[in-house]
Amino acid sequence: MADKAHLNMIITGHIDNGKSTTMGHFLMDLGVVDERAIAQHAEESEKTGKGDTFKYAWVMDNIKDERERGITIDLAFQKFETPKYFFTLIDAPGHRDFIKNMITGASEADAAVLVLSAKEGETDTAIAPGGQAREHAFLLKTLGVNQLIVAINKMDDSKFSEDAYNAAKAKGEQLVKSVGYKLDQVPFVPVSGWTGDNLVKKSENMPWYKGKTLLESFDDFTAPEKPIGKPLRVPIQDVYSITGVGTVPVGRVETGVMKPGDKIVVMPSGAPGEIKSIETHHTEMPKAEAGDNIGFNLRGVEKKDIKRGDVLGSPDSPPNVAKEFKAQIIVIHHPTAIAPGYTPVMHAHTAQVAATITAFNAKINPATGATDEENPKFLKVGDSAIVTIRPVRPTPIETFQEFPEMGRFALRDMGATIAAGVVKEITEKHTA
Repeated sequence: MADKAHLNMIITGHIDNGKSTTMGHFLMDLGVVDERAIAQHAEESEKTGKGDTFKYAWVMDNIKDERERGITIDLAFQKFETPKYFFTLIDAPGHRDFIKNMITGASEADAAVLVLSAKEGETDTAIAPGGQAREHAFLLKTLGVNQLIVAINKMDDSKFSEDAYNAAKAKGEQLVKSVGYKLDQVPFVPVSGWTGDNLVKKSENMPWYKGKTLLESFDDFTAPEKPIGKPLRVPIQDVYSITGVGTVPVGRVETGVMKPGDKIVVMPSGAPGEIKSIETHHTEMPKAEAGDNIGFNLRGVEKKDIKRGDVLGSPDSPPNVAKEFKAQIIVIHHPTAIAPGYTPVMHAHTAQVAATITAFNAKINPATGATDEENPKFLKVGDSAIVTIRPVRPTPIETFQEFPEMGRFALRDMGATIAAGVVKEITEKHTA
């Protein structure tokens, strides 16, 4: 496992288009989940009065509440290997309430599968304005997930008809093109999550399809370069005070490398310190690099100088802290429209802070990037725009161009994600 490159892959798509069933069946066919577990799921599914229809879905939906409601709430993580890669699979919820989890997942994903349905009418709902397949596709593109496969599911519904596949594929192509993906770089694969056709083994029911199975398509992804050559950036998730040890922050190294003895700085407080030791899962590490989830002991930094949402970096290239920045956002959900002065909560890496959108600079065509309108008065669902944002307190954040891992964010309000975006330029910096 260790010698294979690692990829995070997210599975997205509209509710009931069969994401969880498809991936559950895929994992069973790969041998990651054994048939006994599936049989047990089938039995439990029968008891809830849902027949055995959810037996594969429950591989991913392992939280009791989800089983009773039959929908995916939180992100489920599963690991599997292909001949070429080691994958962590993130099953994102299709249900509207749970989109915030989907954003957390997408911001960590290297590649994505968008599941559409070949069943009459289902893809139309999914890609219509307000449909989750459309929303997920926009989010993936905005959040910088550039590798995509589209799985056309439920091929069994039409007895594996090529016409049904072509009809759904044409709609899917229109969608991925409209959000800015290049069609020649997005493979479409007809599958049945229920019968298992074309997931791991080639389907005998679709002799007309000459392309790859879902499993084979996964090996066409390219593994991202680990950003270890970049300056150190570690967003802090939690900070513990451990008696006899001192201050122990926990977080994921997004870029760079750190080792015991390194001098560091915590932003926005500007507190300097030194790394005493690093560990992961209670094992001491000689160094940590981009992608590692770690806990570490700091010398010289007090508990009051470091908290969730802060970012640790090196003194010679400290993390940027913005008082104001320009961003490109896409409005995903809002009952009416938003106007300048609107103050939702910004979620960026591990930070959460209220932030005011002080100006709408330009409305952008999401597919081409061209300006459609200067200084628009308001923005509504589906609009993409360049805006100016002022967090209520200085917040560590980077431009998407330099640090994609640190330059993505979501804006949330009233329990929903209103917009997702990327930082274009920090216009006013805070210095500690």
